[in-house]
Amino acid sequence: MIGFPNPVNETSARLVAAGVVLEVALFLVLREGWLLVPLAYGFVARVLTGPRLSPLGWFVTHVVTPRLHRQHRFVPGPPKRFAQGIGVAVSVGASIAWWLGSPPVSIVLIAMLGIAASLEAFGGICLGCIVFARLMRWGLVPESVCADCADLSGRRRRESARATT
Repeated sequence: MIGFPNPVNETSARLVAAGVVLEVALFLVLREGWLLVPLAYGFVARVLTGPRLSPLGWFVTHVVTPRLHRQHRFVPGPPKRFAQGIGVAVSVGASIAWWLGSPPVSIVLIAMLGIAASLEAFGGICLGCIVFARLMRWGLVPESVCADCADLSGRRRRESARATT
């Protein structure tokens, strides 16, 4: 039950990010602290189990994505998991700030999370994945964590081969 998918369906990842954008917008409009609980839980669940225990992740991967009639692209899982981990830190941090009496800190953190989720959902730009790649380049994340990430030229060749078949 514990584990993260590898590879990850990019369509599903972007749809989950769109769901996060909706959750963020709801919090920013209503300013109710309890709305941070399902947001933070979703990130924790996705880091630990991928979509299995995340209601949003499960709904997207089992209901929405299968009904989309399009070519799905698959990407390495470790950078997406790293990005979800950043979501855990930000959403849990915002929750703690809210409950400690600092709503402005929560609002800023959640707004930043909304920007990152919007980039992923609507532009296919995963900021956490960019940071992950940089950490790999600097040698702070070992290549063994994501062999596919370390071998970008090999991955591009495989994607080109799949596209022509």
